Amino acid sequence: MDFTSASRPGKAPPLDPELAETIAALGEAAKEPFTPENLAARQAHDAASRPRPTVRDLEDGGRFEVTELRVPGAPGAPDVTLVSARPAGLAGPLPLLYYLHGGGMIMGNAWSVLPQVLRAWALPLRLAVLSAEYRLAPHTRYPGPLEDCYAGYVWAVEHAAALGVDADRVVIGGKSAGGGLAAALALLTRDRGGPAPIGQLLVCPMLDDRNDTFSSHQMAGVDLWDRTSNATAWQALLGDRYGAADLPPYAAPARATDLSRLPPAYIEVGAAETFRDEGVAYAQALWRAGGQAELHVWPGACHGFDTFAPQAALSRDARDARTRWLRRVLARPTAKDAGDS
Repeated sequence: MDFTSASRPGKAPPLDPELAETIAALGEAAKEPFTPENLAARQAHDAASRPRPTVRDLEDGGRFEVTELRVPGAPGAPDVTLVSARPAGLAGPLPLLYYLHGGGMIMGNAWSVLPQVLRAWALPLRLAVLSAEYRLAPHTRYPGPLEDCYAGYVWAVEHAAALGVDADRVVIGGKSAGGGLAAALALLTRDRGGPAPIGQLLVCPMLDDRNDTFSSHQMAGVDLWDRTSNATAWQALLGDRYGAADLPPYAAPARATDLSRLPPAYIEVGAAETFRDEGVAYAQALWRAGGQAELHVWPGACHGFDTFAPQAALSRDARDARTRWLRRVLARPTAKDAGDS
């Protein structure tokens, strides 16, 4: 992007006061960017410090039924671990949220995200959740992580009856890197003729390896995940293909030129985050392709704001908006419903 004097990024939008107080309390260390030089040490620290609740922890005293599954990966790839969880005692096939964790493609695990996901959605919406443990970069580069997600997704739909889920009511979703993977998964299953999800929940999604939007420059050195960290993560994922002109859209969904025939999307970004403009652009591209997208740009929100300040009013509003969208999508008639009527 060639910034003119009129378009050159200026001061970053202000943070919401509640978020600003929380971010300030984190200290300057929280803003230290990821770089190729510190990546291995940062990954080791994350692996050692990030929560990884056990099955018993996730069962929460019997509120949930939780199982760890090992399912076949892509040809030549290792098996994929899926963590299956659902409210205890619910009979009949449940809608399924196939959820992909965040962490910039370089961190995170399938277990740590589940307590919040189960409280926020599994109980009130009476749905099942599968959280996929995809391999991380740079140990596994593209397309490995996405192929893990695809293999787990296809297996889950094909084994819906055994899982007690409704194969015709599956939403794919995720946050940050997980949101980017969910968007890529929607493209990949469309183009491979795989099972079609009924929605894609993209929370502050990581979509564009080019890392050159207005907001990526505007939030440089400001957002907790800024363009330096973002470049490090994309380089770790793509290796020699980083920045390639012919990079496929499954690697970076913002590269897609055909967004037709995709499921309805929920897209959320913060006004004060690096991914703001690529998220807005993706929603616009879906609309231009004749698709459905619900876009939320939360004022004063940085990347991952509801993780850092879960009790802030803005965080509660964002979680409520996601839940309302999920409820509406799950309530819509499916093609199977139309055929049965």
